[in-house]
Amino acid sequence: MSDFEMARIPAGSVLLKDARRKTQRTVQLEPFEIGMYAVTQEQMAEVLGIASRHPRRPAADVSWLRAIRFCNAASEWEGLDSAYTFDGEEVTWHVDSDGYRLPTEAEWEYACRAGSSGPHYGLLADIAWTSADGVPHPQHVGGKMPNLNGLFDTLGNVWEWCWDLLDPARYDDYRVFRGGGYADDAWNVRASVRRGGAPRMHHEDVGMRLARGGFDSTNSAQGWSAAVDRERAAASGPLPMGWTPRRG
Repeated sequence: MSDFEMARIPAGSVLLKDARRKTQRTVQLEPFEIGMYAVTQEQMAEVLGIASRHPRRPAADVSWLRAIRFCNAASEWEGLDSAYTFDGEEVTWHVDSDGYRLPTEAEWEYACRAGSSGPHYGLLADIAWTSADGVPHPQHVGGKMPNLNGLFDTLGNVWEWCWDLLDPARYDDYRVFRGGGYADDAWNVRASVRRGGAPRMHHEDVGMRLARGGFDSTNSAQGWSAAVDRERAAASGPLPMGWTPRRG
């Protein structure tokens, strides 16, 4: 099953909230495509030429950098231009490329909500694998009900990497992942919850979902901006206890 089933998401707007920074903003989005399912072990195995133990489970234990490289490999697999280039571990997103990529945080939340305004797009027991199910590992994709965009498992099962930086002033190069996982309680399995990790970090409950869509801009698209990232990284002030300082 190497074909990636994609849903077409229409233009619209989404309100993004950052509880840590006590900010919110409305993002206007152009149309884009996003995977109906998280990338499976079978898909990753076929594209990368590796073994797959559980073909229909989400491809988890995947770092952000590996997810980015998989996007490029999937683009090459289908004869598309790569969305990303590398300078060592510095990644540039060419926003005009129509190749596979990670969704921006705004795209992910907009697609997940599918018009809903609450924390979930349905009864959590019906739509998401969580700690309430008592399962010991990620479950086969598509086992719960989809949202109104036809997307399965955006909440629960595995967290999903996004393109955006989490909070560069406090967490340096940490990238966002969204959606909650199979071992999380209901408080973490909400459309607005933000978590993140270092680009090389990998955990058994973090995977990925592909997106596509090119835009007529440079270094900014779909709620993300390189210039804004630089501004956020330059923020000053005391750090809360236990938060990771930026590297010098």
